[in-house]
Amino acid sequence: MGRWIFLRGLTRESRHWGDLPARWVQHGLGQPLLIDLPGNGDARQQPVPGTVRGMAQAIRDAAHASGTSGPLHILAMSLGAMVATDWAQTHPEDLASLVLINTSMRPFSRPTQRLRPQNWAAILGMARHWHDRVRCERTIHRLTCERLDTRDADLARWVEIGESAPVTRDAAWRQLLAAARFRAQDVPPPCPTLIVASDVDRLVDPRCSARLAAAWQAPHVRFARHPWTGHDLPHDDPAWLCDTVRAFLPRQ
Repeated sequence: MGRWIFLRGLTRESRHWGDLPARWVQHGLGQPLLIDLPGNGDARQQPVPGTVRGMAQAIRDAAHASGTSGPLHILAMSLGAMVATDWAQTHPEDLASLVLINTSMRPFSRPTQRLRPQNWAAILGMARHWHDRVRCERTIHRLTCERLDTRDADLARWVEIGESAPVTRDAAWRQLLAAARFRAQDVPPPCPTLIVASDVDRLVDPRCSARLAAAWQAPHVRFARHPWTGHDLPHDDPAWLCDTVRAFLPRQ
């Protein structure tokens, strides 16, 4: 089957996947390689490139340095999905498939769809109180999660992660600017691609994923929607995600 690489989004790191990697193994999809974007997690000391292209090169270098060989599959969300897309479009020989979760890209979506205006004040509030991890993680959970039965445990864990491997405000800003500037190619990645959207995403309009799938209309591009999860779909319903990817693979 080849090796899966997982890429998270803005300011998030490998530990934010929760139990998805373990579920991935249980579903027979193999042990994923978890790589952090520059500025996050294990890569927090790395300079953050000002472009998604620079981030993609850093991730590609990290994958090669790990000794991982192809065929490579990538599951990525949000900013990580932009990085995965750029990698696939610039080095198509590296990748066997993509799963892109709740992402958005120019030229397919407007700025107000890529980041819903009703959230701008909350995001500015996080920027002003960046070192108050409890406040920031509460805001992130409210904006990205619909599953609330694990909220207290989630927040405790996320605060612990943020304090043990803090992402600087400058790194977060550079990641946000890179995401805002990123423009994907009009043609789809050449590898089989599954675009996944959450219908109740409070952060990014799910129409961004729908329009991306429509623009990339091709036999090897698929589109899947979840009816109730938020932006952090892997948190809200990891079992559904594993099942959906598992069903996607035989079609390749």
